[in-house]
Amino acid sequence: MNPIQRFALWYRAAADRSPGSWFDPSTMTLATCGRNGDVTARMVLLKAFGPEGFVFYTNYASRKGSQLSENPRAALVFHWPYLRRQVRIQGAVERVSREESATYFHSRPRPSQLAASASRQSEILPSRKSLIEGFKRLEESLAGQTVPLPETWGGYRLNPVVFEFWRHRENRLHDRFRYRKVEGDWISELLAP
Repeated sequence: MNPIQRFALWYRAAADRSPGSWFDPSTMTLATCGRNGDVTARMVLLKAFGPEGFVFYTNYASRKGSQLSENPRAALVFHWPYLRRQVRIQGAVERVSREESATYFHSRPRPSQLAASASRQSEILPSRKSLIEGFKRLEESLAGQTVPLPETWGGYRLNPVVFEFWRHRENRLHDRFRYRKVEGDWISELLAP
């Protein structure tokens, strides 16, 4: 079994056994690092995955977008505490096509489209009121129209080169399985906990 197949099984189990609507199994930590070496991490949502990679969407001008333009490599972590499992993934990151971004953007609820258009993610706001007023102005100006895909918004695809599957075991004798891509093939290794 390759790591994409293993991830699909674990992800399906996480979705099927989710403890409630408050826990979204697609939530993942995204860690990025810019040119200056500062590493940052935040939670984002996985929107698609398969042999071609793992897709998430954001504002290209955000801090993560800036870091990815300087250093197009990242790490993802999925943690499903109710399964006592986690998955770490590392790889190179590239933007998805503009068409793929537009398709996803227009599948979102209209208020989410407006919010993505109104927000200058990661910029300092004078007040929350200014954000809400900007949203309302945009909502009024686009009444009855399609919300255009912002130039600064779209998707990224992480193309994995390393996976680590971690499963809790008693006495800290956890299972750790690493897959590394070497010359196009996946090599599986068992790691000490």
